[in-house]
Order: sequence, then structure tokens, then C-alpha cells
Amino acid sequence: MIWLTWRQYRVQTLVALAALVVIAAALLVTGIQIRDTYDSNILGCGADCGSAKNAFITEYESLYFLATGLVIAVPGVFGIFWGAPLIARELETGTHRLVWNQSISRTHWLAVKLSAVGLSAVAVSGLLSLGVTWWAAPLDEVYSERFTPVLFDGRGIVPLAYAAFAFTAGACAGLLIRRTVPAMAATLALFVAVQVLMPFAVRPHLIAPEHAVVSLKAITMPGDEGGAESSATPEWTATNILLSGDEDNASLDVGVSKPGAWVVSGTGPVLDSAGREVRGAEGCASRDTDAIKCFAESDLHVEVSYHPADRYWPFQWIETAIFLALSGLLTGFCVWWLRRRLN
Repeated sequence: MIWLTWRQYRVQTLVALAALVVIAAALLVTGIQIRDTYDSNILGCGADCGSAKNAFITEYESLYFLATGLVIAVPGVFGIFWGAPLIARELETGTHRLVWNQSISRTHWLAVKLSAVGLSAVAVSGLLSLGVTWWAAPLDEVYSERFTPVLFDGRGIVPLAYAAFAFTAGACAGLLIRRTVPAMAATLALFVAVQVLMPFAVRPHLIAPEHAVVSLKAITMPGDEGGAESSATPEWTATNILLSGDEDNASLDVGVSKPGAWVVSGTGPVLDSAGREVRGAEGCASRDTDAIKCFAESDLHVEVSYHPADRYWPFQWIETAIFLALSGLLTGFCVWWLRRRLN
């Protein structure tokens, strides 16, 4: 059975391994160049760090997001082109009857196909993710936004779990639908839905966020080197300041960020020391007022919910465990359906 599975998927496996070798070589060569540029232009950049970082990001931005997108797409590709046809093609063509009429049981047949092909998909996805994680480390350090959906899904160990989930979901779709092309379409739809729902609807709630009161005196706009009261880089930076209303009814909503952290609360109203929302000139809400300068002379703040930077790997492990558990449940469902429901 192992030999038969290898014969059926040897071309796909060899193509995937060859592509992985080519990509690994490209990552090694360009990764060394990125590190040389980072060491010479970013480390010890002094007061001109903003310009140096912008130039560094601009130089490698296209390649950066191309590599990240590849890591995100590969698990879905395995689910669509390896997982969905795994059982559907056998049922569609009727070749499963030949195997089942031999000494091979249905469970053994399914277990070998899922383990042999699935582990290959997981291994390739995991190696690609680890390679890109190493390659992009200097750029990730400059971005300091590892929690964004695209970067989080394309780094660390999460792509490995996504590959396992996409593959088993594709196999289940093929088992239920029994037609290859519709099963591939269903797998694609499910994978895209998971990629959208997980970062926005599920991931923020995996761990309860921390809360902070951020004084507006020390915040700056992106690119500024220091706050109103210090030449040091501030802990919090204003990402956007939204003005609504007019004159005394005008109000500001301020969004802030912290290097490496994940702010989940969005923008918040400007509050006074008693925690009340303030409007008009008292809340620096005037079209003729420089909000940052006004904040520096006030005692205003915003309340923020966020996940600290040191929660990155706990989130990675939790999400990986979730999708590996889902993969296990889908595998068990496939075994049950094949043995009890499929004639």
C-alpha cells in the first residue's frame, strides 16, 4: 500500500521537493544580502534611523510580501491539489474497489494515504515556513508588526498546522462529495474562509487582552524621533487621529500602537483624568489645533486593549494546537464515514 501511494504521488512529491530546494537556495542567497544591508545601514544608524529603515523596507518590500504570501498559499495548495483528489479521484474512477477487494482494509487504505501524503505536505510547508521566518527576520525586526494577519500566518509553526488542516479538510471534502473538481472548490472556499475568520474573529480572543491607560503627552506620530518631553523613542505612537463634529461638539478618536504589540481596541475617545470623554478645545478637538502639541500640554489619555509582544509565541502554539486538533478530528471523521457510511 505504501508503494502504491508513492507511485500515485511520486511526481507531485518530487516537484514539491525540487521547488523547495530552489526556494531554499534563493532564500539563502538573498537572506545573506538582507543581513548585510541590515548590519551596515540599520545597526548604529543614529538619528537617521527613520530614513534608513524606510529605504531598507522599500528595497526588499516586494520580495518580502511575495515570500510571505507563498508561505500562506502553500498549505491551501496542498489541500486543494493533494488533499481533495486523494479520495475523490479513487471514488470517482472506481479504483477503490480493486484495493478493497484485496487483503487491504478500508481503514488501512485510508491511514496509509492520509499519513504518507499528508505528512509530506506538512513537512514541505513547515520547512518553507522556517526558511522564510529566518530569511525575513531583519525585515520583521524593522516592521515590528508580527501580529498582523499576513505576517502571523506566514511565520513560525502556524503554516505547518494550516497545511495539516487544509489537507485533511480536502480529503474529507473528497470523501463526502466524491467528485474531484467540486471537492477542490469546496476546499478552496473553506481555506479562504478560515484565513479570514481566524485572525479577525477568533485569534484576538484566544488570550484575554491586557488593558493600559496611555497618556497622550508622550505619544508621537510615526517617523518622529521622540516625544514631546523626551528625545527617546516613545513607548506608544499615534497611528491615526480622527476628528468628528464641529466646535464645542467636536471630538477626537485616537489610535495608538506599541512596537511589537497587537492593539485590538482600535481607536478610542480622548478622556480626561476622571475618565470622561472631553470635546472641543478642551479635548484638543479643533481643526486649527496641532493635536500632538495640544496633547503635550494636557492631561489627557486613551484606554487601550492590547496583547504584549511576548505573547507572540503563545499565540503561535495555541493556534497550531487548534488546527492540529481539528486535523485529528477530521481524520477520525474520515475513518468513521469510510467504514460506516460509504458503501
